[in-house]
Amino acid sequence: MSGSSESRYIRLNVVSGSNLQVPSERVPAGIYVSINVDSQKRWKSAISVFSSDRSAVWRGTVSLSSDASPAFSVEIRASYEADRMLGSGEVIGKLQMSWDELLDHGDEPFDLSFPPVRGDPPIPHAEGCRCSGLRRSGQAHCLILRDDSAHRCRPRTICQIPMRARRFSRLNAAVEHFQLVLDQCPASHPDHAAALTNLAWARLEGYTRNDLQDIDTTISLFRDALALRPQHHPDRPLSLYNLSRALNWRHSKKSTAADIRESAQLYHELLPLCPEGTYLRSIAGRGMASTFDESSSTSVLWVINSRPTALDELSHALRPRFTQSGNIDDLDECIQFLREAVSLCPEGHTDRGNPNDLDEAISLHEEALRLRPVGHKSRAFSLGNLGGASVTRFNKRGARDDITRAISLYREALTLRPPRHPRRDTTLNNLALALKTRYDKLDVSEDLNEAIDLYRECLQLVRLDHPERHVTLLNLSSVLCSRFTQTRKNEDVEETIDLCQQSLEALPSLHPDRYFSYMRLQEAYLSRYRVQLNPADLSLAVENFKLSSRHPTQGFPDRITQAIDWARQAEVYQHESDLEAYQVCLELFDNHVMTRSSIISRREAATAFRRAQSLPVDAASCAIRRGNLPRAVELMEQGRGQQWSLVSRLRTPLEDLESTSPELARKVSELNKRLAGAKGSAGSTDRAAADRAATKYRGLTKQWEAAVAEIRHLKAFSRFLLPPAYEDLHAAARHGPVIIFIASKYSCSAIIVPTSGEPHHVPLSSITLADLTILKDRFTRAIRHASRMNPKETRTDLIVLLRIVWEEIMLPIVNVLENVLKVKRHSRIWLCPTAAFTSIPLHAAHPFLTKADRSKEPCLEDLYVCSYTPTLSALVRSRQMMKKRVTPSFVAIGQGQPGAGKGKALLAVDSELELVHKLIPATASHNTISGDAATRAGALKALEENTWVHLACHGKQDPAQPYHSHFVMRDEHVTLLDIMDRDIPHAEFAFLSACHTAVGDKETPDEVIHLAAGLQFSGFKSVVGTLWEVDDSVAKHVVEAFYKYMFHPKEAGVMDCTKAAWALNCATHSVKTKVPLEQRMVFVHIGV
Repeated sequence: MSGSSESRYIRLNVVSGSNLQVPSERVPAGIYVSINVDSQKRWKSAISVFSSDRSAVWRGTVSLSSDASPAFSVEIRASYEADRMLGSGEVIGKLQMSWDELLDHGDEPFDLSFPPVRGDPPIPHAEGCRCSGLRRSGQAHCLILRDDSAHRCRPRTICQIPMRARRFSRLNAAVEHFQLVLDQCPASHPDHAAALTNLAWARLEGYTRNDLQDIDTTISLFRDALALRPQHHPDRPLSLYNLSRALNWRHSKKSTAADIRESAQLYHELLPLCPEGTYLRSIAGRGMASTFDESSSTSVLWVINSRPTALDELSHALRPRFTQSGNIDDLDECIQFLREAVSLCPEGHTDRGNPNDLDEAISLHEEALRLRPVGHKSRAFSLGNLGGASVTRFNKRGARDDITRAISLYREALTLRPPRHPRRDTTLNNLALALKTRYDKLDVSEDLNEAIDLYRECLQLVRLDHPERHVTLLNLSSVLCSRFTQTRKNEDVEETIDLCQQSLEALPSLHPDRYFSYMRLQEAYLSRYRVQLNPADLSLAVENFKLSSRHPTQGFPDRITQAIDWARQAEVYQHESDLEAYQVCLELFDNHVMTRSSIISRREAATAFRRAQSLPVDAASCAIRRGNLPRAVELMEQGRGQQWSLVSRLRTPLEDLESTSPELARKVSELNKRLAGAKGSAGSTDRAAADRAATKYRGLTKQWEAAVAEIRHLKAFSRFLLPPAYEDLHAAARHGPVIIFIASKYSCSAIIVPTSGEPHHVPLSSITLADLTILKDRFTRAIRHASRMNPKETRTDLIVLLRIVWEEIMLPIVNVLENVLKVKRHSRIWLCPTAAFTSIPLHAAHPFLTKADRSKEPCLEDLYVCSYTPTLSALVRSRQMMKKRVTPSFVAIGQGQPGAGKGKALLAVDSELELVHKLIPATASHNTISGDAATRAGALKALEENTWVHLACHGKQDPAQPYHSHFVMRDEHVTLLDIMDRDIPHAEFAFLSACHTAVGDKETPDEVIHLAAGLQFSGFKSVVGTLWEVDDSVAKHVVEAFYKYMFHPKEAGVMDCTKAAWALNCATHSVKTKVPLEQRMVFVHIGV
């Protein structure tokens, strides 16, 4: 910058502006700078993109000269068109200074700080200047000017300006003048779209402030403007935003489902058109005013700040669409947008949220209330906020003071919203809900009548066509039903039923909330049945149980809850629908778990329903009491081992299908592979990645289900991958009877599936589920005590318990095997325990009695060769896979010196491996992996490459997450998940000389989740595992005896895995003098 007395000139480089605040808060297409000398425009910059950090960059150069000292002014303006401008835009900053003041800055870069734009915005004239909206507090604007040599900018000072309200008359004048502008820009005029937008925007501002009531005309104007801005038009993004914002406002006040659906579609088109970092991208989907949704006790402040805000609003748009349609794809997108929004907020960002900040939220609401004293126009909002947060904390923690305070706050809020107040219905609802909550938790009886009165008034205020009217109907019905159970006044339950039926009439057939109407109806009918004992009421209750549990657009968790309740009530009242209820429970549970894309998430889904754990045994018990034993077997099988069943579907052999429909076989095979691959990423610790994987998995599942449905239309494939029928399951008993042990709170019994003929029921009437639980705990203590005893000491406690198992459980079954089914002694039998039976060593049942001739009474293992099977299907599948045998190869894997912190050294492992090596037939291919070579990778490779495996190492059952149960190797663990990921159809036999390898999951005992079952699932047909800790110094005696019998005669070189059960039976008998009782009992055989 330079000057002289004769001729002075200035060359300015207009670099950038920051802290730019649009007074009207309207979203601009861009920002430009205008420089005036003596009130004459001398220069105008290009329109620059407005960035998300409220800055703009111009980098324009202007040269000015003057012989005098003219007045110099700079204006910053917002343009609302990126293309052709209508008018000059909105002034957002204006600064006047003298020529001399400008010259005083010299050649150094300098900042110009602009004072806030004050005063009411000017009334627009026919040229189309913009009407500024309601004035709000903002920041001063800074413009950086420098000469060409400047390279750095100085810091700017930010100052605050007060908020100033706009007079209603100004808004009316603005609307009138914008209408005049539109009249001068007919449809053929190039500025017609801009004129439409200006008028619509002014009208929307009036609507958001409740000054104008007509939103439909405003939306129509925005639609017309959008139609004039086709694809690739530079102003189309702004038109999309404007229309979506108007639709959101109409939805917020009228709850119109079509608006929110259209808004979501507009957002989908808008976001890709907004470059990263632009202001429009940062606020896409957000309005520019504060709104409040008290009905959900959630405060939502619509602010202009970041892209996370836009993504959050997309989520808000999709949630109501899911509510209307029940389409889970909308919910998937909703979660995806929310996750992306959170990922864009750094740690500590105020938008991230914290699951532990409930107390802080209440403190903030308290502070907000203090800032809104009595008489403040927004006090009712703060009272509602604090009340809602207090109810939330009461529901979580149960502190009586919280619910008492919430009710007090809502009462005060109600006094601030007298009759005819537009939000009185919301406060009535919130107060009634708080009173009902206190009644439910604390049984404050007077709350019930007041809640009913409040809901009645609320219902009168909600118009008949309001889309949420059904919520108030159902809320009122709920409290009336509660009062009926207390007072037994028939008019209350009659009104309850009528209100529920009204709610159904108000809802479309696939609306998710119909579920709640059915649920309330069944509660009402069941309540009336309990009082009046009219069978028709019980039938109507059951009918509504059916409708609620089968409502297709409600989520599986709620439907499962209803189905479980249906089954329980049918049991209590001995209704004939009990078996149907159990069937629906199991089907829903199966479908729910199938939607989870990872093995671990499936278990989480299974354990989420505490009451569901006993469903399989209760269903089987019900079928037994109904006299339908084949159905009992089917239900038991359908409900047990669900995790294995779901995964095994993806490994179903397709040879028969290939001969009938090769194309369908290839399709299903490919989908099986893709589904198996999808589960890997779904187990990621990155929740966003997990959600994306889950969404992908659900999409693949839909394709898979469609393909399977197509297959079931083929002749001979009608039951393809359906739960097996009894005729299919009967094949499990081909080589010996299978005994299913059922432990239900309704009855304990056994079902024997014989080699031929119908199943047999064996009542275990002298023992109950509670007895079994006590017996299980006594075994745990006795085994722990025995492990500390001298090997030669008598295990008195164990003997007593094994005698109970013999007398109360196994003797009635043995009597049927011997006397009814005529099963020969030393035959094979398979034990299939459920629930509490899974923790009891049934195979070791023993009378410990001496006959008159001084001979010993035979125990179970003297009479039969016992094996276990987790499910009948697992046994059938293993037998089917036995058809494909390859040349056997044997590997012994041992790790006696695990890494630090992984367990004590196992000193007998090396000698055990040497012993096994000597006992293997010389004709067999064999290998030994131990020491440093016994790593995770080495062990897994050996499992895949060999048909016979002996594992000697530490085994650990993980009680918290059974899929993390593992074998301890030198470096990393070989987990159950690792094993399940392997598909080794040629594998035959595994001996697991490790602790806890056949111990199930305490949380889901009927899922049979343990290491031995995992090996069986991956392909090993015959497995020897352990029920508790193994003493490696004595276990080698059992190992030696086992392999001697297994390969006898050794010279024959025969390796037959079906001999394993017999060999183990012989081995445990032969080492009685060397190995204590608990270390003989610990080994069990599983499989063929």
